[in-house]
Amino acid sequence: MRLRSGVFASSCLLVQALGVALFLRGFFPVPVRSVPRREARADPPAEPAPPGPGMVSNWTKIPPPLFKKVVIVLIDALRDDFVFGSKGKQFMPYITQVVEKGTSYSFIAEAKPPTVTMPRIKALMTGSIPGFIDVVVNLNSPALLDDNLIWQAKTAGKRIIFYGDDTWVKLFPKHFVEYDGTTSFFVSDFTEVDDNVTRHLDRVLKREDWDLLILHYLGLDHIGHMTGPNSPLVGPKLREMDNILKKIHVSLLSKEEASLPNLLVVCGDHGMSETGSHGGSSEGEVHTPLLFISSAFGKRSAPLAQPQHVQQTDLASTLAIGLGLPISRNSVGNLILPVVGGKTMREQLRFVHLNGFQLSRLLQENTPAYEKDPGYEHFKIAEKSHGNWIKLYLEGNNSEILLNLGKKVLKQYLEALKTLSSSLSKQVAQYDIYSMMVGIVIIMEVLILLLLSVPKALSRQAEFEVPLSPPLFSLLFYLMCLMLCAVHVIVCTSAESLCYFCSMSWLTAVGVMMLISALMCGILSAIAKILENYRLPSKNPVASSYNWSEIDVLILAGTIGHVLSLGASSFIEEEHQTWYFLINTLCLVLCQELCRNNFLLKECDLQHSTSVKQNFDSIGESSECKNIDIPAESNSKLGKATSSSEFVKGSDKWISLATPWIILICCRLLRSLNQTGVQWAHRPDFGHWLTSSEHKSELSFLAAVSLLMIFFLVQRRCSLVSKIAMALGLLGVYSYRAATGNVTFPWQHDGKDISKGITEARFVYVFVLGIVFTGTKDLLKSQVVSADSSTKSTGLWEVYSGLVLLAALLFRPHNLPVLVFCLLIQTMMTKYIWIPLKFDAAQITIMHYWFGQAFFYFQEFCSSGSWLFLLRSNAFHSSCHLRCFGDRSALPPVHMERLLTKAPLRGCACVHHSCCLPLLHSNGSEPLLQSARLKIGLWYVVLY
Repeated sequence: MRLRSGVFASSCLLVQALGVALFLRGFFPVPVRSVPRREARADPPAEPAPPGPGMVSNWTKIPPPLFKKVVIVLIDALRDDFVFGSKGKQFMPYITQVVEKGTSYSFIAEAKPPTVTMPRIKALMTGSIPGFIDVVVNLNSPALLDDNLIWQAKTAGKRIIFYGDDTWVKLFPKHFVEYDGTTSFFVSDFTEVDDNVTRHLDRVLKREDWDLLILHYLGLDHIGHMTGPNSPLVGPKLREMDNILKKIHVSLLSKEEASLPNLLVVCGDHGMSETGSHGGSSEGEVHTPLLFISSAFGKRSAPLAQPQHVQQTDLASTLAIGLGLPISRNSVGNLILPVVGGKTMREQLRFVHLNGFQLSRLLQENTPAYEKDPGYEHFKIAEKSHGNWIKLYLEGNNSEILLNLGKKVLKQYLEALKTLSSSLSKQVAQYDIYSMMVGIVIIMEVLILLLLSVPKALSRQAEFEVPLSPPLFSLLFYLMCLMLCAVHVIVCTSAESLCYFCSMSWLTAVGVMMLISALMCGILSAIAKILENYRLPSKNPVASSYNWSEIDVLILAGTIGHVLSLGASSFIEEEHQTWYFLINTLCLVLCQELCRNNFLLKECDLQHSTSVKQNFDSIGESSECKNIDIPAESNSKLGKATSSSEFVKGSDKWISLATPWIILICCRLLRSLNQTGVQWAHRPDFGHWLTSSEHKSELSFLAAVSLLMIFFLVQRRCSLVSKIAMALGLLGVYSYRAATGNVTFPWQHDGKDISKGITEARFVYVFVLGIVFTGTKDLLKSQVVSADSSTKSTGLWEVYSGLVLLAALLFRPHNLPVLVFCLLIQTMMTKYIWIPLKFDAAQITIMHYWFGQAFFYFQEFCSSGSWLFLLRSNAFHSSCHLRCFGDRSALPPVHMERLLTKAPLRGCACVHHSCCLPLLHSNGSEPLLQSARLKIGLWYVVLY
């Protein structure tokens, strides 16, 4: 059976989607969940019943709260060494004093990956371990619907106030009696994003109408992203946080009553790596400080040696006990015992029993064989010992035996809690290997089948033959189905954990096995066809078309290598290095191919030899089967009297040989223009030198020459009207940059006559639309009126030139050489490499993609390639000041006009160190953000 290429590709796409879905279902384990939140407020368990008749415990309710008011200060990206290390002693003296000599308990909380803000907030408030699937699940429903500490406090009638990152407002809507959310969108804002939180403190700390205050500070995280953990900006920010914590602590101490003390909790959602980023599992990213400060704790007699390690999920259980609330049903955290260590033994045992009961119930709801779990067995033993202790306590026994037994029961409970928490946590990180393997097999089979079908897809027939009748493949199909079904039965009957693929119906599983078998038979059939074609005589043109050259091997290996490199975060951060390496290697292989086709031609490749000679030297016939040298000046068929046209073709050969080296030189120059990536982005480059105010004349000259070169490279195939429009449009581009103060005209005084450039930008947009309209009209004319290839070519080129003009307007002035070299290299490769060597459409398309990616990174990353637009925002206080980190030329003119005319300028700035973005304030209740990312790669437009 033969399938057209479109039907075959669509079928492969559907099967690939099935394989990806199966893999993702196994890769993203479903986190442990309990009953819905609306059913979470069940009656608390009573104390374990003491043995013997007639004895019943009278404690059946939730213990009363231990603290009256609780303040949670979450400092984003606060690493443990910022508090417990040398930076803490230098920049946070008050907290250091409280930790070493005050009434506090200090811990190092370990966060589980992904170490980003939203999953960490969920872990802090629910006690659960969010997985990577939570990012997908919460795309359309950001509100947290699971049982959590905030919902429990609100249901219990406690008044909660929040200031800080608006992620909390999205996760807990309608839970706060008062809130003011600030956006974490502007990573260059180190000051206002925290001042907007602090400005509420004096007023709130004087009031008595709240029970829980949550403050989330973002400035330290922004500093880490921009300058790293060793930046000189980190010290002043830590000192600012120390003063804020001192103010809160002193206020809480001054308002304490004799009945209940207050509690101050200082924590971080995650840390930061040595480069300032987060999201991974390095020690700096997962270790954060956790401080409990309260007058309820006794003063430390000796300096703190080393803080104890706890899990970040333990905070939810501890705060629930401290506030007199039920522990969240989905929590896998343990009670931090030192926080309640000052209470009586009966109270401590009651607290750990509530925690153990909650964990054992969560284990029952998620594990079928929960009774065999070691943690559950330990909990039952501890519960029995707890009952014996209660019996002695109710009998009035106050001897040393009661105290020793209580310590023993407490130790048993803590061991049970640790084991139960470990068992539940493993379920979140336990991948479904079998489902992942089935998905990988399907994906790899489809990939191999697509690679084997590429020659057929690019041929004139564009058909793929599906084997259905050969007896050999039919027998192989049935044998594979039987073998895979047997493997499926063995895996599903012996697997200890629940597998998604095993939970499917047998009919569905057998269908998947048949699909895998059919794909394998198709792969073997395609390989057999290729081997059969290789055995055909060399006269068969089909057989010769299947030969893979070095170019084909490089393209395949480079593409697969780049895909595999995306599995590591370090390769993603420095992805530009991958593209630089690939295009450099490609240029060297092209140079080898050009030398081979110009100097070493064999008779066994007569057809290819003749085509190359016709393009370069106009030599018609080849000699005998041996290596021959065919330089233009020494060829006997040309003679001494070479015509002018033949001389030009001979010179084209040498230009063609020099083209790869010219491209390498151009790419090396462009790499020096802008530093990008993570490792070297802070290093000075030629772009910084050009954009400095002292070198505006040099930048003006470079921009003028670049625009002139763009005109000569683009206008040659356009109509006269389009050429005039292109020239005027490029003149408008320079005028726009001069109006905004980036470049100057010779007669223009520096620093004067600077405007928004709106009129000049509209002038360019008019010419862009005019050129694109003219090209579109020619295209329609060639399709509808007359099938004229020249009209069609002119129309395509005019549309292309209109896009080039638009790109020239959007590029920053010092990046205009990137556009020039892009056009120059594309022109040279088309004329001197692709056409002479007669590369096919697939090869040229992949080369376009490679160079397009490289030229994207030749621009300043995250600056000229992406813009952030803000129309109106009320996220900052009206007293914040304007701070500009460079010029605002990176903003497209239309959006700059919209930005500056929507509201008066009352704010502060900055998206990146190279572009200044004013934040505009309004009286609205919600900030409105608009973001856009422009990836300009003219290599995506293929024209001949």
